[in-house]
Amino acid sequence: MKIAVIGAGIIGVTTAYELACDGHEVTVYERQMAVAEGASFANAGVLAPAYVTPWAAPGMPSKIILHLLARHSPVRFSWPLRPSELAWMWKSLRACNKDTYAQNRRRMQTLAFYSRACLHRVLDREKIELERAQGYAVLLRSERDRARIEASLQVLKDNGIAFNELSPQALRQIEPALNSETRLFQAIHLPDAEVANCRQYALLLKNIAQNMGVRFAFSAKVSALSASPAVSLAGSDTPQPIAYDHVVVCAGAESGRLLRPLGLSLPIASVHGYSISANIREAMDAPLGALMDERYKVAISRLGNRIRVAGGAELGGSPERHRLDAIATLYKVLQDWFPGAPLFSQGVQVWKGARPMLPDGPPLLGPSGIPGIWLNLGHGSSGWALSSGSARALADLIVGNKPEIDLAGLGLDRLRS
Repeated sequence: MKIAVIGAGIIGVTTAYELACDGHEVTVYERQMAVAEGASFANAGVLAPAYVTPWAAPGMPSKIILHLLARHSPVRFSWPLRPSELAWMWKSLRACNKDTYAQNRRRMQTLAFYSRACLHRVLDREKIELERAQGYAVLLRSERDRARIEASLQVLKDNGIAFNELSPQALRQIEPALNSETRLFQAIHLPDAEVANCRQYALLLKNIAQNMGVRFAFSAKVSALSASPAVSLAGSDTPQPIAYDHVVVCAGAESGRLLRPLGLSLPIASVHGYSISANIREAMDAPLGALMDERYKVAISRLGNRIRVAGGAELGGSPERHRLDAIATLYKVLQDWFPGAPLFSQGVQVWKGARPMLPDGPPLLGPSGIPGIWLNLGHGSSGWALSSGSARALADLIVGNKPEIDLAGLGLDRLRS
């Protein structure tokens, strides 16, 4: 079949690859000049399925209020806050009840574990070499931090997920460069989790997909979708509408603009995150895997010869404006735990990316209700962790095959209930 994919972030690239594996004729439309230029560009790279959870959780409203009073807050609101963003916040608050959270957490983690298996299959099949490291540690600065994650640990226990509660001394056997002068109460170590370079994977997979016949149209902004009399799209690269058997929308927050004229209004918002990346000065002073500072919700990752620090959730404001206080938090966490790792004299890459997120957490995966148009969007900060599984499941759905996992609750019906 002739299929168009809109968007060439990690979701769009993996979708195009899986469709090509099934023998379809695929064209990918991307408004940027290369793949993975948005939310996939400089994320933390963490692949920890057990820690993929909705942000809309019980107690989150009070946590946000407390965070806003803190100097190094992981949550920030910037002006202007648009009416659509205020509506998104209200819907997110309504999803912060125990039952909704439990259902959405289960849905996301099922998809995340399946996605990791799919990713490893592709890595093995295509002999892809990535910047990767094994292990993920959650750093707890105090007994209060430990109490806050008690419910999450119970979920790990209930699901038989391997983890270890480590003393500071035990963690330093795994991460010997961890700064001993910063107080550490305890760490939770997930040995089966990992970190890998998301953008590197997107670039390599794009090349493989091209060799399979996938066409990538860059600097091609899709201006309109049509479903009558046949599904088609038009844009800067296609002044005359081109008909397709199917179109898959993987355009992040831009998806709302494309689908609204067709009568489909999605409550999707851009929640921005930040990262800083620097070359490593000395390998022995850098982390070996990935860590997350639970108090500040900041991840520290080893990606080849670079160290990356990523975190923050900013709603509102301008995508071009970098908040200095958000970046300062990243530097603080880096200085606290690995002060000797970065080689700042060779420059620091500072990044701000828009993560397309639905108010209750899980992505939308499946039919749009409009004949020929499919959805694979709204993965938020978990796009890398959910991408391969989402792509494989959607490719199965398009040809009428039953996906390998239960996708209940990942379709539009969830938002209408």
